[in-house]
Amino acid sequence: MSKVMKIAIVDDEKDMRQSISQWLALSGFDTETFASAEDALKGLGNDYPGIVVSDIKMPGMDGMQFLKKLKGLDSSLPVIMITGHGDVPMAVEAMRVGAFDFLEKPFNPDRMTELAKKATNARRLTLDNRALRKELSDGSAIIKKLIGQSVPMERLKEDILDLGQADGHVLVEGETGTGKTLVAHALHAVGARANKKFVLLSCSAYDEETLGRIIFGPARDDEPIPAMEEARGGTLVLEDIEALSHALQARLLTAINDQGTPAETRIVAICNLQEQDKTCESVLRPDLFYRLAALRITVPPLRQRGEDGL
Repeated sequence: MSKVMKIAIVDDEKDMRQSISQWLALSGFDTETFASAEDALKGLGNDYPGIVVSDIKMPGMDGMQFLKKLKGLDSSLPVIMITGHGDVPMAVEAMRVGAFDFLEKPFNPDRMTELAKKATNARRLTLDNRALRKELSDGSAIIKKLIGQSVPMERLKEDILDLGQADGHVLVEGETGTGKTLVAHALHAVGARANKKFVLLSCSAYDEETLGRIIFGPARDDEPIPAMEEARGGTLVLEDIEALSHALQARLLTAINDQGTPAETRIVAICNLQEQDKTCESVLRPDLFYRLAALRITVPPLRQRGEDGL
């Protein structure tokens, strides 16, 4: 099932991209070069059988814009960024956006080879698992409910298959009526916890005191066991995560941190904010948001699905 791994090298400086290509070729990699991000995008897709090595500073579309485009095509594609001296803050920002790693010029060729090996191994595993999961998911009733063959819907299914196996906490965003709860069910169904408990809870359905008991306990005699306890080992889906008070956000963050890594219970947070001046990031504590949004899915609105949305 493994594919031959390629390395796409993107740099506007001919000498630099040839030098990188020659070194990696000598290290046993199959390389191809592009003089611009625009040219590279024509040859890269969501199942590109390899990784990308790109300069950050380029004319036209720069490395940061290129990285964001690539992550939009395939969130699991490893991208190694090359930065000039003094541009380390930009490289750190690239890591936050999703870069695999970065190298500062002048870089050690052996370090580049080491990173390339790690990135291609990760990519090979992703593609192998993706192919296997596609076979398995063809029979999944939940995945089949995500109707549509448009590019956004196919990308959504790929993200579900990838992030379902990643097993970290997930933030699911999107407009009302786009199927976010169905996505949460699918994430659980295709992941390692598929045979474990799946607990769904709306954070907007209760007052703060009641919600705190329902999630964390202690439960009253007439209430079920707390959701965190009930979902232990499985998946806890928190709909309307934006409705959590700051106090409950703090308790949730503590509960997540206390679980350690890997998490004992996976949290899938569904955000339903509709206001233009508010986002999930703006209403949640930054530390909680970044724990929940380490893995992130944005469900495409109906208007972006072409005929699928009709």
